[in-house]
Amino acid sequence: MTTIAKRFLIAVLCLGLAACAATYRNHGYVPEPEALAALDIGVDTRESVEEAVGRPATSGVERTDAWYYVQSRVRNYGPFPSRTIERQLVALSFAENGRLANIERFGLERGRVVPLSRRVTASSIRDFGLIQQLLRNFGRINVGETLADGV
Repeated sequence: MTTIAKRFLIAVLCLGLAACAATYRNHGYVPEPEALAALDIGVDTRESVEEAVGRPATSGVERTDAWYYVQSRVRNYGPFPSRTIERQLVALSFAENGRLANIERFGLERGRVVPLSRRVTASSIRDFGLIQQLLRNFGRINVGETLADGV
C-alpha cells in the first residue's frame, strides 16, 4: 500500500469516527433555582414573576392559572434515534387573586417524572382519608336546611 493510500484510509476512518460522535441539543428554558428562591409565595404577582424569571413559553391549557417552563437536553448519536437525556419542568401556580401560590420543579429520571422540589402555600386541610372525612362531616349536616333547599 502506498503512502497516499494509507493517508486516505486514515482520513476516511477519522471522518467515520467523527460522524459517530454524540451531538447535544438544548431546548427550552427553566429559571435558575436561585431566581425561583427569590420569589415570595403569596406576595409576588404575575407581573413581578415575569420581571424576575421571564414569561414562559407555555401556560395552562385547561387551567389558565399556571405557567410552565420546560427545558430538555437531547442526545443524537450517529444513525441512532434521538434520546432525551435530561428534562426539567417548573410549574408556577397562581391563586384567584393573581398572587403566586405554588412553585414545583420536576425532572425526568429513567423515563419517569419525579418531583425535585416543591414550595406550596400552607393549608389548613389535613390529610384525612375519604371515610374519615365522611364521618367527620356526618354530624355537621343539617337535614332541615337540606330539605328546605330542595323544595
